Amino acid sequence: MKSLFHIGAQTSLEFTVGEKDLAEFETGVVHEFYGTFALGRDAEWTCRQFVLEMKEDGEEGIGTFLNIRHQSPALLGETVRITAEIIRLEGNSIDCSFEGRVGERIVATGTQGQKILKLEKLERVVEGIRGNG
Repeated sequence: MKSLFHIGAQTSLEFTVGEKDLAEFETGVVHEFYGTFALGRDAEWTCRQFVLEMKEDGEEGIGTFLNIRHQSPALLGETVRITAEIIRLEGNSIDCSFEGRVGERIVATGTQGQKILKLEKLERVVEGIRGNG
């Protein structure tokens, strides 16, 4: 694992709310807002940008938690800018806070965690689960 970042480092990505991002369940589309599940996916992807640069060959990142506070709707067609900031670096763990905005309006805030692990360890974990299942 490369030590490239420090607490306070930031990265941002933009996402345009499309049909695939709407709140939808088996009963159909609930409303034409950015679904919390899609927001979570995009927030996690934004936070993962740090891991993509930090992991080395033979390593991979895994998510450890995701907390979202959805504060305001983002409508179909609006662009949401998600900014992630590293708030904790400890060993192989990276925790970020994030904020999603449409212009100046806050859509969501939250936190997300990841760990960078050796691929061999991940394979052992999978084998252990399959062996007990």
